[in-house]
Amino acid sequence: MSIMGIFAAAAIVGSVGIFVGLFLGGAGIKFKVEVDEKEEAVLAALPGNNCGGCGYAGCSGLAAAIAKGEAPVNSCPVGGAAVGDKIAAIMGVAAKSSERMVAFVACQGDCDKVKQDYDYSGVRDCRIMRFVPGGGPKACDSGCLGYGTCVEVCPFEAIHVENGVAVVDKEACKACGKCVEACPRHLISLIPYKAKYAVACSSTDKGPVTMKACETGCIGCGICAKNCPGQAVAVADFHAKIDQDKCVSCGVCAEKCPKKSIKSL
Repeated sequence: MSIMGIFAAAAIVGSVGIFVGLFLGGAGIKFKVEVDEKEEAVLAALPGNNCGGCGYAGCSGLAAAIAKGEAPVNSCPVGGAAVGDKIAAIMGVAAKSSERMVAFVACQGDCDKVKQDYDYSGVRDCRIMRFVPGGGPKACDSGCLGYGTCVEVCPFEAIHVENGVAVVDKEACKACGKCVEACPRHLISLIPYKAKYAVACSSTDKGPVTMKACETGCIGCGICAKNCPGQAVAVADFHAKIDQDKCVSCGVCAEKCPKKSIKSL
């Protein structure tokens, strides 16, 4: 190839490169997506767990909602008050106080307290138990199955199975709600971190039925409600429930409960 041919080829390639560069530069300017600096700052302040406990699809979704004023600045259950305060400062608003919550398993039916109808050998997944005879080997149809589906979904290793029943480490729990959603028997709920007592049973069967299945099941006798000085305990459908807003943590209900269904936290 002659020297002129080389120069011509180089000129053509250079011209094409310049054209493409100018085209892409112009397109970038025309279709540029404006970045919300507040949204970026909020995202940086969030812990980045992407657990979904806030109700949004990850931290980026929450950051966008907060920046648009569609979500409170303290919406992140993992970050708690500290992250809420940082985001409030970014958004230039006052942070509202929020109560720390933790997951609680309403069951004490471990392998020593609950009757076993049969020995089970198979897939160890709570979600599979609805396809198993009797809903699983445990006699209580409302209790913890103990196969750890909640453990698998917890991103903070805050829940584990002890002797056939799930137990929450309240110090490690971030109240993301993953375990609440995963439990097929809906035994797990979020309660205030400061709560001192809770009913560790979910059975709504009549007393004699519950007693045949579990040693610590609530029989709905109402003794806890009758003795509560703050009227914080109520019984409905053979099941006691504590109103944590009224509870003064005196412990009388737990002391009087004949089946020890009310647990000290």
